[in-house]
Amino acid sequence: MHAEERDLRRNDGFTLLEIMVVVLIIGLLMTVLATNLFSRLGRAESDIAKMQVTKLSQQLELYKLDNGTYPTTEQGLDALVHEPTTEPRARRYPPGGYVTSKDIEDPWHNPFKYERPGKNNTQSFDLYTYGGDNQPGGDGENADVGNWETTAAQR
Repeated sequence: MHAEERDLRRNDGFTLLEIMVVVLIIGLLMTVLATNLFSRLGRAESDIAKMQVTKLSQQLELYKLDNGTYPTTEQGLDALVHEPTTEPRARRYPPGGYVTSKDIEDPWHNPFKYERPGKNNTQSFDLYTYGGDNQPGGDGENADVGNWETTAAQR
């Protein structure tokens, strides 16, 4: 009977070594999962920035149809949110504007950049963001996204 009692006591629980191995395996799995999740999140923000650039470009085209010209660089994208008070004034500005103030921010909460005439689009405007690092250039999540790229990709 003593041998049976000894076997029962040995199987009563897990050893410290077994618990440490399980915790280590769970930690490794979480590291792999987190790495994949964060890389996809960065890619998703870049895709959202491209969609926002396309949407804002469409609203700027609508602004031009209504008012005969794009906003000036000085008026900026705020002209899509609030009716401009400087020349050239808007002729037919819709109540409530064209977009909300949140729409003129990129996914990293920085304002989109707007230039008219643009360096890339000399007949219209450049609309762009510097990406996650808010610095010119970069790769991946930190890459610049501009309307000259999204327009070319749609052709």
